[in-house]
Parts: sequence; C-alpha cells; structure tokens
Amino acid sequence: MNIEQLHEFVLSLKGTEESMPFGDDVIVFKVGGKMFMLMGLLQPLRLTVKCDPVIGAQLIEEYPDDIQPGYHMDKKHRITISLDGNISLDFLKERILHSRTLIIDKLPKKVKDGLWV
Repeated sequence: MNIEQLHEFVLSLKGTEESMPFGDDVIVFKVGGKMFMLMGLLQPLRLTVKCDPVIGAQLIEEYPDDIQPGYHMDKKHRITISLDGNISLDFLKERILHSRTLIIDKLPKKVKDGLWV
C-alpha cells in the first residue's frame, strides 16, 4: 500500500480540506467542515474513518489484526485501519468513500449539493 497514493486519492475528492490541528504526525481530512478521516503518520501507520456501526463491527470481526474500534475516537462510529500492507488500496478507498458519504449525508442541503464527486 502506497501512502502517497492514498493521500492523493483523498485530496482528489471534491471539497476535501486537509489540516494538521493535532501536530505534525496526524493529517485530518474534512468535507463541509466535518472530519471524515484522520491519517496517522507515525509507525504504525493507520487511518481512522467514520463507519456505520453494523458494518464496523463486521469489519472488526473479519479483520481482527488490521481493523480496530476507532483509536482515541468514538468506538461505535469510527474504525481504525492499520496501513501495514495487509489491506488493499481499493478496500481503503471504499472505507474512505463510505466515511465521506456518512458525513455529507448529515450536512445541510445547500452545503452537500456541491460536494459529490
């Protein structure tokens, strides 16, 4: 898994904003002013995304070594995925898009209308 490819993919999503409010080791990605992903830059590399609770529980059970409840986040609505190479880039993109969709769905209509890819 190439972290640069993942970073480029996230930034290519319409309306994505990037910041580092927690220091130089965590990138926060927002859409419509709301966080949809955090990417840790220290070892072990990992990212945290919003996830439907039912899907999140299934993923944690299916990938116990690679997916955990949200690290320092809401454990019910966020999952943390290890970027050590066991999870494919396509799978990560699916999880990121799912997270982004969950965030956009909660935004006011006039904000979200301009955000779809």
